[in-house]
Formats: sequence, structure tokens, C-alpha cells
Amino acid sequence: MIAGIIFVSIVGTLFHFAYQWSGNNVFVGLFTPVNESVWEHTKLLFFPMLIYSFYLNKKAGKYYPCLNSAMISGMLLGVAMIIVMFYTYTGVIGFHTAFADISIFYISVILAFCVVYKFAISCTADKYSKVLQIFQIVMICLYIIFTFFPPAIPLFVSG
Repeated sequence: MIAGIIFVSIVGTLFHFAYQWSGNNVFVGLFTPVNESVWEHTKLLFFPMLIYSFYLNKKAGKYYPCLNSAMISGMLLGVAMIIVMFYTYTGVIGFHTAFADISIFYISVILAFCVVYKFAISCTADKYSKVLQIFQIVMICLYIIFTFFPPAIPLFVSG
């Protein structure tokens, strides 16, 4: 789990700049933020964690049969925590700061992997594995759709 936290933190940080580095490549933008909206920044956690889940499932899936549902649970919680923490702190103080925004990303990564660890050991989420897989697929589709057609609500507004 420590390796996962480190991997997602580093790759997520690099993903923040990848779209610009790629010369605004549309394909790269599907998996990395294309603007400064909160929604686009959830890609920093979701896609690196998805990549890591493929590796971890291949490496340790036979030892932890509930790992896949645990990873999806962690991804979804991490995305939710980015959104909830951002709007909570900005709602309280009335503005946002880069330090707090960056901290939220790293805190969300750590919380996501705490959930992965707990659920991989306890198999708590495994009974919902099909629903979690559907949510994961829906999230991937939403990332693709909303990259090109973001709704006109604050979550999708570049700030």
C-alpha cells in the first residue's frame, strides 16, 4: 500500500502537467486534467490508481482475492474526498489556496489506500464487486464525456 501511495502521488503530480507538456494532445487530456476545475483534478487520483490497480491485481491478486473491489472502492472514495474536502474548506474560508489544494490530493491518496488495505483484508466491499465495476466503467465514461462536454456547474468550471 505504501508503494501505491508513492506511485499514485508521483504519477498524479506528473499528470497535472502532462496535458500541457503534450501540446494539449486530446488523447492525453482524456486521462489528465485539461483545465483547473475540481472535476479534472480528480483524474490525478483516479487514473494513476487505475494503472496501479492493474499492476497490484496481477502481482498480489492471488493472495488477496478481494483486491479488485478494494481498489475500486479506494478510487471512488479518493475522488469523492477530493471534491468534498475542496468544497468544504473553500466554503468555510471563502477562497482556495494552492497549498490546501495540493494537500487535499495527497490526503485523498492516503485515505484511498487506507480503504484499499482495509477492504482487501476484510473483503467488505467484495459483495458489491459488480456494482463497483459498473461505477468504475461509468466514471471512465464520464471522464471522457466531460473532458469534451463539461456541464455548466461549478464542479466543472476552471478556477
